Amino acid sequence: MSKREKLADQVIARLQEQISLGKWKKGDKIPAEPELMAVFRVGRSTIREAIKTLAKNGVLTVQQGNGTFVNDSTQLEEPLEQRLRRAAQEELNQVRTIVEREIIRLAIKNHTATHIRDMQQALHERRLAVEADNYEAAINADIRFHTTLAIASSNSVLADLFASFSHVLRTSFQRRDEGSVVQFGQTHILHEQLLQAVAGKNETAALAAFDALLDYNL
Repeated sequence: MSKREKLADQVIARLQEQISLGKWKKGDKIPAEPELMAVFRVGRSTIREAIKTLAKNGVLTVQQGNGTFVNDSTQLEEPLEQRLRRAAQEELNQVRTIVEREIIRLAIKNHTATHIRDMQQALHERRLAVEADNYEAAINADIRFHTTLAIASSNSVLADLFASFSHVLRTSFQRRDEGSVVQFGQTHILHEQLLQAVAGKNETAALAAFDALLDYNL
């Protein structure tokens, strides 16, 4: 990812935050490029890249000659996955933490032997992917592990929520540097500890392992 793309992501997050917190509402015209450049301390090309992305995602509408406006996609009928995609990363992490901690608590109570076997298989494939330096395979196995954990909660709403998160997580992983496969290796033991704690119905140990994973954003 280029420096400009990284700066654009930061601007996108800030613009999304302002919209979500109600600074700019449906139909409002956002500040012009020069003002945004001054506020975010970035160049015109970065502002244009951020606005182009938000327009593509349906958050903004660009009207040539009139300006850029907040459109209807910020309303409550917006699909959850799209809402997650335009969330600021910090907010997304906060919500995911709440959801997955509850998933873990319920999975400890409700998992079956099949769930445990499926998670063991996912971790086995995850380890093989790390050893083979196969980033895409590591992503797939990691998401499969956490998705199975969500299913093991036996709460269909939580499982559906995590499924929406998983699509956003995949995009996030894919946008990182390929060297991030190192992080998958660094966190593998924590995933194994999490699984062992869930299988052993040890909530304290399971949540401790999950909290440690949060430091890696994995």
